[in-house]
Amino acid sequence: MSMTNREPQALDVLDDAGRKVLFTEARTANTFAEVAVADDELAMIWELARWSPSAANGQPLRVLFVRTPEGKERLGPHLDEGNRAKTLSAPAVAVLAYDVDFHEQMPTVFPARGEMLRAAFADQSEKRESLAAYNSALQTGVFLLAVRAAGLAAGPMAGFDRAGVDEEFFAGTSWRSHLVVNIGHPGADPWFPRLPRVPVDDAVAYA
Repeated sequence: MSMTNREPQALDVLDDAGRKVLFTEARTANTFAEVAVADDELAMIWELARWSPSAANGQPLRVLFVRTPEGKERLGPHLDEGNRAKTLSAPAVAVLAYDVDFHEQMPTVFPARGEMLRAAFADQSEKRESLAAYNSALQTGVFLLAVRAAGLAAGPMAGFDRAGVDEEFFAGTSWRSHLVVNIGHPGADPWFPRLPRVPVDDAVAYA
């Protein structure tokens, strides 16, 4: 049978319940219940998030889960004042980072061309930085969906001192922080009123 006559592969469609959990009824939590987030729940989040697409399967996203009082004490001073109390009240906090030396993993994640890609990127630090930042942002969107899929609420926070966090947690490594995500079960009055979405006619075009 020729390829042109093959039936297209049928993919599963997410049901209404799944769409609500991940998209239409999912919200950014602003308060959290005093319920611990277990290590196996955090492991579940990463198990889902790691399947995100990325260029050449480079997978530059890295995660530091902060869930101890000691860890939060180190993180707190680097958070913007308006975010600090909210983040410190979350049972778990994910510091999302990207690895500027992601190319070292290319032989593992792209076996067919890994050695070639690792060598090609070895002396291109600026290009690696740009690619790592872009692709980790792509992976971050999937990470937030993974938090929701694990039955938890996510509260992404960009207001923090990246250089301070990098010095505190990632000194001597090739990791660079780019987002803080509060994680937990919603607390009292956790949601702000739902804000409007951009109208479809202003956001979508067809060619």
